[in-house]
Amino acid sequence: MELYTLLPATGEPELIHAAVPPDAPILDLGCGAGRLTHPLIGLGHPVTAVDNSAAMLAHVRGATTVLADIETLDLARRFPVVLLASHLVNTPDDRLRARLLAACRRHLAADGRVVVQWLPPAWFDRVFAAMRPVTGRIGDIEVTDTPLSHDGTVLQAVCTYRLDGPDGRTWSHRFATRRLSRADLHAALTGAGLRFERHLDPGRHWLTAAV
Repeated sequence: MELYTLLPATGEPELIHAAVPPDAPILDLGCGAGRLTHPLIGLGHPVTAVDNSAAMLAHVRGATTVLADIETLDLARRFPVVLLASHLVNTPDDRLRARLLAACRRHLAADGRVVVQWLPPAWFDRVFAAMRPVTGRIGDIEVTDTPLSHDGTVLQAVCTYRLDGPDGRTWSHRFATRRLSRADLHAALTGAGLRFERHLDPGRHWLTAAV
């Protein structure tokens, strides 16, 4: 839990803010401890923050919080912006992916926009080819993804976080993520009643979709 309260946003809120109407209410699905929620509020967006962890939601300030699983969420309300971050769309579970995107569509206003973070095919291709640890940084935290195995589509890996400082605290977790081609992504969006709009960044890790 401590880790998620320490991870800072690194430009994502500004990217999202630039892609949506000023002051637009945002439904943040899978908000965690508020890494994106808090700066989005600071940028003027009222945020409804959803997570299935009460411990995570306890750290969220200034937002309307909802304790729920994304896939079964039904707020009987529609938002101009729905946010699905954390590469959730890359889940190896095709049925879960469909249900996540259906929840986005269910809560999206007719003229609204879904903002999605995903891992593009090029990222998987680089990892599959090298199969060695990749290290980067999120603020004061060093992040290392260590690939364990893959079948050409699903990657099994361990992510390790190391905090700068004399104690050098570390956290790690194992994860699985699926390579989606552009055609796979577009088909998943279409299946949920959504259509791809555009990418938001040069690395193509963020995109928007609409009805």
